[in-house]
Amino acid sequence: MAAIRSRDTKPELIIRKGLHAQGFRFRLQGRDLPGRPDLVFPKYHALLWVHGCFWHGHSCPLFHWPKSREDFWRAKIGRNQERDAATWTAARAAGWRCGVVWECALKGRGRLSPGHVIDSIAHWLSSDADEFCIEGQWIDNAAHPPA
Repeated sequence: MAAIRSRDTKPELIIRKGLHAQGFRFRLQGRDLPGRPDLVFPKYHALLWVHGCFWHGHSCPLFHWPKSREDFWRAKIGRNQERDAATWTAARAAGWRCGVVWECALKGRGRLSPGHVIDSIAHWLSSDADEFCIEGQWIDNAAHPPA
């Protein structure tokens, strides 16, 4: 697992590059904030996480339970989901606007165009909405409801 990147992932770099090109300025890996968000927008009082579907247990076709060491993976991913929920609650309680971009929004059959994802984030940042989530568009959304 040492080779798995926790920052500077491909989806994160796409989002950072696109938002920077649109004039948004941000800090990376807010170490003093709950959950070390991937992007911090102090001007908009907003935090953004870019979640990998596997590591955060997203209910989409990109996520599959591993066939080996099932107990280990269920415990690990379950802890990640609990930590995500606690982080989200702490950030919201501190008055931050929170957003998440799931990996499936930029990868797989249900991916959206990077421009659409960037524009959606930009729209959220410029709005008054407190929460934001973007994920891939799957034909069978009933089988994979948003988390």
